[in-house]
Amino acid sequence: MIESFADLGAPFTARLAERNIIKPTDIQRRVIPLIASGESVLFRSATGTGKTFAYLLPMLQHLLQQMLPQHSEKNTSASAWPSLLILAPTYELCSQIKSEADFLLKGIETSSLTAHLLIGQVSMNRQIETLKKDKPAIVVGNPGRILQLTRMGKLKFRGLQFLVLDEGDRLTADDLTGETGELIKMIQRAADHGEAQDETQNAGLLAVSCSATLSAKSKERIISLLQKNPKIVETEEQEILRERIEHWAIFSEGRRKINTLRSFLAAAKPKKALIFSGRGEEAGNIVAQLQHHKISAAGLYGDMDKKGRKEAIDGFRSGKISVLVSSDLAARGLDISGITYVIALDVSENEETYIHRAGRTGRAGKRGVMVSIGDEEEMQRLSRLEKRLGLTVYPKELYQGKVAAPQEEF
Repeated sequence: MIESFADLGAPFTARLAERNIIKPTDIQRRVIPLIASGESVLFRSATGTGKTFAYLLPMLQHLLQQMLPQHSEKNTSASAWPSLLILAPTYELCSQIKSEADFLLKGIETSSLTAHLLIGQVSMNRQIETLKKDKPAIVVGNPGRILQLTRMGKLKFRGLQFLVLDEGDRLTADDLTGETGELIKMIQRAADHGEAQDETQNAGLLAVSCSATLSAKSKERIISLLQKNPKIVETEEQEILRERIEHWAIFSEGRRKINTLRSFLAAAKPKKALIFSGRGEEAGNIVAQLQHHKISAAGLYGDMDKKGRKEAIDGFRSGKISVLVSSDLAARGLDISGITYVIALDVSENEETYIHRAGRTGRAGKRGVMVSIGDEEEMQRLSRLEKRLGLTVYPKELYQGKVAAPQEEF
């Protein structure tokens, strides 16, 4: 384990200090040395525990070391790229990861490492031209677009050293496992057919997968796809879920949920509230109704175009928009500072859904509130989740314009 980022001898310590990141989290202490020593890793840790930096720091450090003069004769990055491929399920998460890589690399004058974002809903011709021109060492993207470019021969993996599946359980879910699996097989074939420039490339590909949730089925699928025998690291950092996040339940009949939501927003006056609806089409309706009542709201869901999604995220990050309404898919893995309330307008039986939703608040040492608004059946589901996750959920009601504990009846 490492006890401080200085132990890495990496050039990133000052950059991390700018964000007041001084000591590694538990998952970072355990995962960084494994990756640095060349181990493939499959790890699970609660949201907000620094999973992205847990893999980025040792991988970027390794790539920077390869650029030193003493390693120049082994450096094939100019002719074989990318060296690092990071896959994530959504545009927003891909963009966030790329921004974190840019942040770490900024100011390292000796580095020519660049990260490129390759996602759908962007001109493929423009992406192809950029790839030819820049030959990026780091590529971040969703499996669909990366697979398209690979089939066209515009991306080749003979120099690939690191493969990351961020939100690996989502990337191997039924609707995405086909694309993810085909892409990984193409990467593996590049090694099997001798496309690697030397035996240290590709054949020794280091693979990492991470998520806040990892079922036995997901674990089995990931290991099967990667054809690796990774070290498995799982931390029980659920104190974030139990200690930094307060959990509330507000009863509401289905037809009155949006009115209840409006009343809650008026009472709580959140600076930033993230609202979840399980269905993307319903999210648009919620946004329209909130905007009709002069509430600063925007939407984030699957069938929006890239421009609309970016405007919604940017507005919410900056504080120009105080309420963001999202489907579960769109907001998975997002790290947006200052979210004080997460509000679910439906209650799923799925523990993973609840954990991912709640984990959007209570981040970076801050506190937050997870609010579930539901009918009688949904409150029963929430009660079952409460027991399984070891939480305490406090019933609340809206009384005289305030959020209060239920009034006792005499």
